[in-house]
Amino acid sequence: MRRFIQLIAIIMALATGQNANARTGVTYTPGECAFSVETNQDAQQVRLSIYDQGIGGKPVKTVNMKQSSSGDGLLWQAEVKGDLNGKFYTFDVKYNGKFRGETPGIWATAVGVNGKRGAIIDMAQTDPQGWEADVRPDIAARDLIIYELHHRDFSIDKSSGMEHKGKFLALTEPRAINHLKDLGINAVHILPSFDYASVDETRLADNKYNWGYDPVNYNVPEGGYSTDPYKPAVRINEFKQMVQALHKAGIKVILDVVYNHTWDIDGSNFQLTRPDYYYRKNADGTYSNGSGCGNETASEREGMRRFMVESVKYWIDEYHIDGFRFDLMGVHDIETMNAIRAAVPQDIFIYGEGWSAGSCAYSGELAMKANTSKMPSIAAFSDEMRDALRGPWDSDSKAAFLGRVKGNEESLKFGIVGAIEHPGVKYDRVNYSKAPYATEPTQMIAYVSCHDDMCLVDRLKASIPGIDTDEIIRLDLLAQTVVMTSQGVPFMLSGEEMLRDKKGVHNSFESPDEVNHLDWGNLERYPQVMAYYKNLIAMRKAHPAFHMGSADMVRRNLEFLPNKLCLVAYHINGRQVPGETWGDIYVAFNAQKRPVSIDVPNGKYKIVCYKTECKPENGIHLEVTKGKVTVPAQSALIFHN
Repeated sequence: MRRFIQLIAIIMALATGQNANARTGVTYTPGECAFSVETNQDAQQVRLSIYDQGIGGKPVKTVNMKQSSSGDGLLWQAEVKGDLNGKFYTFDVKYNGKFRGETPGIWATAVGVNGKRGAIIDMAQTDPQGWEADVRPDIAARDLIIYELHHRDFSIDKSSGMEHKGKFLALTEPRAINHLKDLGINAVHILPSFDYASVDETRLADNKYNWGYDPVNYNVPEGGYSTDPYKPAVRINEFKQMVQALHKAGIKVILDVVYNHTWDIDGSNFQLTRPDYYYRKNADGTYSNGSGCGNETASEREGMRRFMVESVKYWIDEYHIDGFRFDLMGVHDIETMNAIRAAVPQDIFIYGEGWSAGSCAYSGELAMKANTSKMPSIAAFSDEMRDALRGPWDSDSKAAFLGRVKGNEESLKFGIVGAIEHPGVKYDRVNYSKAPYATEPTQMIAYVSCHDDMCLVDRLKASIPGIDTDEIIRLDLLAQTVVMTSQGVPFMLSGEEMLRDKKGVHNSFESPDEVNHLDWGNLERYPQVMAYYKNLIAMRKAHPAFHMGSADMVRRNLEFLPNKLCLVAYHINGRQVPGETWGDIYVAFNAQKRPVSIDVPNGKYKIVCYKTECKPENGIHLEVTKGKVTVPAQSALIFHN
């Protein structure tokens, strides 16, 4: 059946041009391969070369491709008879009398080592056993708990006990799956896992490290995370095995995508096929740099928008991906983000960084955080909550709420309600956003740390002089309680449940394993941390009051108590939340080094989070007779009747 569909795709592409088959590149059948590539209107010739190897050697066949019109560019096509399974290919486009250089094109779906040549394979043969029965876990946006990880960080250390260290397959091993299930998260956000430039796949023994925000081939898994980057099918099959194993465990897989820039300009597949088409330029002719990486892509152009839409759809169709995190989403235009949202199933979760790294050469509306309300069902990270907890992004040494710095209370409240309009938030006192940006709380990602900047433990050490391990643990748990009880979608960096640190490195994108690895031995050194995280996540999942999913429900049922210095507290009327088994729920966050009292009605309650313990199903009985409850120092207190 799959080969029949591929044959139909060839016929449609040849008969009607690219508009009938937006994904150009190569379409394989055993009897014939159809190749296509899109260029600018002034391209003079395109040469297709076929190779026996993915690297080295001379072409075994060259073909001059035929030209036809296609939208705002030219479509070039060629058909090569015979079974080319296992061969490799490149395109070379001539402009102004010169060939620009060989490239697999922008739509390669399989490549040789280091992605220099496209690979011709039967994609149906890359499916693991049972792949046709794989289904995405049915988890609503409001129920998501996202765990961000880097393949190498997670499994590379000897203490991980995993066999496939630093590989996709590590996430198929019982050690990994059991840990994630025990922790309770239900979505794994994997850092860029497409083919990227900075790691030489022919020299993996060098152990060169990178996060992977340097795209080369957007629609192929990275070979450095496979067991054999020389064999094109291996990386594809192992990536699918990873997705399949996580799905069987009830865990969604979210892919970090970096469409906002490329590794470089001159050598990029974009530039080699359509010079200057995919990039924005300033008025003076220089390349715009809203990404901070030397270039920015022009998402508003027909070809780039089509590429982004089709690329996302491809990852869903071929790899069963459940969601996408857009790097520097603020570089993209709103229309493109909404086009992507409309093109994919509604249960695909989409979120991103609602900012850019510099000014962009685009006069229309960009997908900035402030424009989130104009992008229904797309979420943005809340740096309001993040920086209100740990301190401002532009100074590692400055503290905020966790360091007993006053004035962050309203910013925390902004994050607690999910960046929506709420009568209890004084928006003029919020650190960055002076107005709500989300229409629904599921449009806000709640977090305190991620791969960027210092991880939470290092930030606490850098911003609070003299802090010891006991205080680090108290503040770490306090911060994560704020995140996990937010009405937004909670997000955590892998290893925080192990009290992870990165030796104080602020930007560890190419630091060695000694800096980035997870030390699994910390699970035994600090068992109370994992236990607290596990129970906190279980509490959120079991109680709809902490993830109502509706702005109206949050406004009706969540009420803030009066602010105190470095203390934020609120009440949820659980009786009005469908499915909630607790009645009046009180949540308080105290960053001060002394206990602070809050006013609550007299009655009998049960404490479920107190100091460094979270026991939602086995709480401590509490009777209030004088209208006051004491919140412990540097702790969260959660109780209900």
